[in-house]
Amino acid sequence: MALNLAAMGAPNPAENPRAEGEARTVARLRRPARILVVDDEAHVRSMIGATLEHRGYDVQLATSARDALETLERDAFDLVLTDIVMRDGNGIAMLECIRAQQPNLPVVVVTAIHDISVAIDSMRRGAYDYLLKPFEREHLASTVERALDHRQALQESHNYQQSLEQVVRARTEMLRQAMEDLEHSYDVTLEALGDALDLKDSETEGHSKRVTAYTIALARAMGVAPAEIKVIARGAFLHDIGKMAIPDEILRKPGTLNPDEMGVMRDHCTRGYHMLRKIPFLAEAAEIVFSHQEHYDGNGYPSRLRGAEIPIGARMFAVADALDAITSDRPYRRARNFDVAREEILRCSGTQFDPGVVEVFLKIPNDLWHELRSEITGQNKRFSTFDIANTLVPPTI
Repeated sequence: MALNLAAMGAPNPAENPRAEGEARTVARLRRPARILVVDDEAHVRSMIGATLEHRGYDVQLATSARDALETLERDAFDLVLTDIVMRDGNGIAMLECIRAQQPNLPVVVVTAIHDISVAIDSMRRGAYDYLLKPFEREHLASTVERALDHRQALQESHNYQQSLEQVVRARTEMLRQAMEDLEHSYDVTLEALGDALDLKDSETEGHSKRVTAYTIALARAMGVAPAEIKVIARGAFLHDIGKMAIPDEILRKPGTLNPDEMGVMRDHCTRGYHMLRKIPFLAEAAEIVFSHQEHYDGNGYPSRLRGAEIPIGARMFAVADALDAITSDRPYRRARNFDVAREEILRCSGTQFDPGVVEVFLKIPNDLWHELRSEITGQNKRFSTFDIANTLVPPTI
């Protein structure tokens, strides 16, 4: 509590301009400020140098603009005082060079030209202040003090800006990492949902993972952006999530479904859509879930969409889904090979499938499909389908 009371009674430099200036002066006096004096008149140069050295500054003298610029290239200074008219060079031209190379280095113009237009021109070109010869030593000292305070304020502002940028970068990286961790958690949750669906519909065990991997491969081959691939992958993985609301007696019926049962089964697209659409990170994926049974010619369901009305993710998924269905065992038939799947998908190009997607699919070698299927099947309990979106190398087509 004593510390708090002491803090309450202490002056706040930010609220007291004089205290703020004194604080900067104290900080600066820990090392002598370095000042470069430029004048071609020896007595003026010496007088200014002696006055400033007496005040505790580290002063270096230059006889010309050229000499001053060479000195500035070698050494660092906190302030430059320069004459305007010199036999060897021009102070205004030197001022412009300094402003171009060291914009935070204040320059005070010292001249005998009593012309307000010259003063205005000097300030316009970047001079911090303007001193007319002859001047009082105290006037010189106060001008130098203000210029050095200005220099330190600029430096403090620059340091603060750099510190702020570092903090922003660090926090941005922390936010990015947090978002990645959250996204990973989402995907783990999705995998759990997929595993739950496999338990409910054992006939298609592993189907969601395989069809997601195939869809990602197609999306990569078609040049889809990585961010969009993640959306498509989630939609592909969850395409059958609506089946969790289908009664077991229909979902697991061994025989052919009657028309009423088929109507209930087809409702899984809409059910899945309504399950996902209110979840922000799955809203776009829900559109793929809703339209994954649409056909390119408009004869699919539930909305009889056609052509480009069907989301591109759903059009790619349709090919991947057919590929897995044809090459997987079913109770009513054995799995067929990938060549047979190619022929069947090509036959349905333009009716069930988007011809553009089919064209890209046919350019992908069977080796890739074999590799994906064997990897997922062999590691079904620990393989993360969504990792493919980051690691799968797109095939050369």
